[in-house]
Amino acid sequence: MPQPNDLSRSLVTLEQDSTLIAVIEMGQSSWLVAGIVPGIERQPLKKLAADQDGLLQLLHRWRKEAAQAGHPIKRIAVAYEAGRDGFWLARWLRAREIEAYVIHPSSVPVSREHRRAKTDRLDTELLKRAFLGWLRGEPKHCSMAAIPTVEDEDARRPSRERESLVGECTRIVNRVKANLARLGIRGFRPRLAHAPKRLETLRTPEGTAVPANTLAELQRDMVHLRFVKQQIKEIETARAKRLEQASGGGRDAMVRLLARVVGIGIETADMLVQEVFSRKLRDRKAVARYAGLTGAPDESGQKRR
Repeated sequence: MPQPNDLSRSLVTLEQDSTLIAVIEMGQSSWLVAGIVPGIERQPLKKLAADQDGLLQLLHRWRKEAAQAGHPIKRIAVAYEAGRDGFWLARWLRAREIEAYVIHPSSVPVSREHRRAKTDRLDTELLKRAFLGWLRGEPKHCSMAAIPTVEDEDARRPSRERESLVGECTRIVNRVKANLARLGIRGFRPRLAHAPKRLETLRTPEGTAVPANTLAELQRDMVHLRFVKQQIKEIETARAKRLEQASGGGRDAMVRLLARVVGIGIETADMLVQEVFSRKLRDRKAVARYAGLTGAPDESGQKRR
């Protein structure tokens, strides 16, 4: 039985004679919009500039054409794949009384038998079939992403930015070590506070100093590393200040409470609250899937694992 927050199928009965359906293939400079308009035999396809007002005008024009064909529109449903543009368009459309959905790209079934042709026109046809099946309530066509509020998205930015900066630190350290290993120098620790001063004292196994161009590159890397570490510190300081000023309930109070558990630090607690506990996961199986704790079935003939 479908759960109230089940995003794998629509829980609203589809009345196709009074529903305008559209899917959008979104690009950086243009959008390709494909529609299913009641009373219109052709299935329109329109390329637009990346402009939400132009999209709204197009939907209203199609609604007018359906009404002229004797099919007054009671419902407009629009969908597009999750990607670089995020969820802003879905929120914008919903604010104008248009149903908007964001499709999980990995949930749309495609043929894996051979390399398939891929164009925007073919992608819109694929999305249209998947979205139509989802609206009918049929399983295994596609799944929708939960659309967060602007506040929810913004609350996740500090921890995601910190994760990105930590990865950048690791890349810089690995680049410095690789540069020195190329010269036969090992044991240098770029993360130490006095590491930049030690660069000029380093010697190769032949007893020579680090070449000038390589030394200049390493010094720039160390400056970059120091800058990134400072940014990480600023994020952590701002978070600590926010948690100290938090009063009553809310997510910040949840972070402080969770951080009291032995083995869970502030960073892990903040990540769990902002990324996991803020989502409406319908049951414990959904929690396990989100955390990657349940394996995908791999069964064929006599092989099971």
